[in-house]
Amino acid sequence: MRIVLITPYGRAHRNGNWHTAARWARFLREAGHTVHVQVEWDGRAADLMLALHARRSFASIHAFAARFPSRPLIVTLTGTDLYRDIHEDPDAQQSLELAHRLIVLQQRGVNELASHLAAKTRVIYQSSPDIAPQPKSDQTFEVLVIGHLRPEKDPFRVALATAHLPAHSKIRISHLGGARAEDMAETAELVAGKLPRWRWLGDVPHKTVLKHLSRAHLMVISSVMEGGANVICEALAADVPVLASHISGNIGMLGEDYPGYFPVGNERQLAVLLSKAEDDPDFYGQLRAHSRQRRALMRPEQEASRLRQAIAEFESSPA
Repeated sequence: MRIVLITPYGRAHRNGNWHTAARWARFLREAGHTVHVQVEWDGRAADLMLALHARRSFASIHAFAARFPSRPLIVTLTGTDLYRDIHEDPDAQQSLELAHRLIVLQQRGVNELASHLAAKTRVIYQSSPDIAPQPKSDQTFEVLVIGHLRPEKDPFRVALATAHLPAHSKIRISHLGGARAEDMAETAELVAGKLPRWRWLGDVPHKTVLKHLSRAHLMVISSVMEGGANVICEALAADVPVLASHISGNIGMLGEDYPGYFPVGNERQLAVLLSKAEDDPDFYGQLRAHSRQRRALMRPEQEASRLRQAIAEFESSPA
């Protein structure tokens, strides 16, 4: 099939949407499809459109549906789609109705949808290849935060938690991700000066992120909104346990009974879990055991199979 894959963020952004689009394009090409990845549909004919982000990709979704109303249109819902836009934005809501199929990136995503929409929804967990662990430091307990400095990520919550760590703690936090606004960069510089356990390394290449991850003891995701974070897949691929904010998107990734959740915006409780992960081998072992169980859902062969199956549902009658 000729597939046009729409992502609102191109290669230069190096964010989760781009990595998803690049990975999915590869999976589909390996299955024999012709795939064109575009930020906005250029109007060329295609047998099927696969669009990431109901609101940001609306112009492409609407144009394709108008020109080819009977051709398959698949819309993948992100975190801001699921937990904000589809509840208040008319464009995002219309995208849901125009789509012949919806994709969510974790099992709880379906809960945000009306029953007639849930019936046409598929769950596809994102994935990462295995990341070989490297020797970890004995002098520090290395904790990573991965993600651009955006309000949805609550990016300074982990830094604030370091103020509540005991004096003997060897925890050091490295935050990898660029600032999308000048005020965020200014805040990051200020926080780094006030809280010496936390450092901001800025926007770095993906291979550098993976290198840091391979040596980390722990990763923290403190977001207030997530659709199914790719950084969780990568942490589990590197056998690095995760502490996560207790939100639907993270629970859908890590499971209901995962022991590493903290309340959204609660740096004191996060500090308690950080200290426990550092000082309590049994707790750290529980985190690792649960993470290894969930890893089975997020392997590349699983993601590729589910994606190809979603496309195959339309292959017999592309028009």
